[in-house]
Formats: sequence, structure tokens, C-alpha cells
Amino acid sequence: MSARPGLPELSDELENTLVSTSRRTEPERLVDRLKDLGWTVAVAESLTGGLVTASLVSVAGASQVLRGGVVAYATDVKEGVLGVDPTLLEAHGPVHPRVARQMAEGVRRVLGRDGVPADVGIATTGIAGPLSPDGQPVGTVHLAVSTPLGSRVESLELGGDRDSIRAEAAGRAIRLALDAL
Repeated sequence: MSARPGLPELSDELENTLVSTSRRTEPERLVDRLKDLGWTVAVAESLTGGLVTASLVSVAGASQVLRGGVVAYATDVKEGVLGVDPTLLEAHGPVHPRVARQMAEGVRRVLGRDGVPADVGIATTGIAGPLSPDGQPVGTVHLAVSTPLGSRVESLELGGDRDSIRAEAAGRAIRLALDAL
């Protein structure tokens, strides 16, 4: 074990890993990419409850690109605020790939400025558990990214507990946005 002032004791291997890692995090890379493009981003979160937005806010300079986030946990918020089609919600419920896509498209509109949508919308919906209100398996996740070039949706079946499902979904949503850009 080694000790440095102000740091807990770490194994030499772990300490070297932590000290030598200087790569940018995915949220940092996304903010940098958006800055390079001169684009803005808006986030609509159900499953992740603000984790995606919080990870972007943690990046210095995010205020240059982040328009804001909507935590649309309730189905009526998805419909009333984000404009998700009520017929779609009635037919499939709030955990569906098309719902995620409409959330991403809707948050671009809602959090745009002067009638111009945000350039990128990111959305998350799914079931973190421990119970499933509509019979879909816990860990069912739908992520979406909408840009002026179109929309992408990724559907996942994640394992783990509630916190790990939410954290993994937030990370994957940021990765999907990076891939879309």
C-alpha cells in the first residue's frame, strides 16, 4: 500500500491506474464535440431521472452547449410537455423505442430558443425495478438521440440492481450521442 497526502491508501497498481489516466470522460468528449460543432443539447429523462443531465453539468464549460433537461418520469409529462403521441402511449406504454425517439425529438423543440430547436436531443426511458409495472422485464431500456440529421434509438436489456441499471443507461445514452455526432 502507498499513501499520498490527502488520498486514501491505494494499492500500487490501482494508484498507477488512477494517476496515469488522463483520457477525457465521455461527457467531456460529448461537450467538446458539441462545442466544436457549435451545437446545443437538450435531455429528456425518465429512467435515469437526471443522471445524463448531471453528468453533462459536471463538465466545465457545459453551459456553452447544454440547454437543459426535463425529467419526464410520469407518462402525462411525456405527453403534455414533450409531445409524445398519446395514441402511442396508450398502445405501448411509456417504455417503448418510439416513445424514446419522440422524447428526444420533443425535448429539442421544448428546450430550443427563439423557435429554433436544440441541435441534439437525448432521451432515456425504461424499467429499473425492482418491479415492472407493465410486465416488461426489469432492465428494459430504450435510449434515443435526435439531431438535424435524424434520430437513432438503442434498445437494451441491462442486468443489475436499480442503481446500476440507471447508471449504465445514462452512460450508454451519452455514448449513443457521441456515436451520432
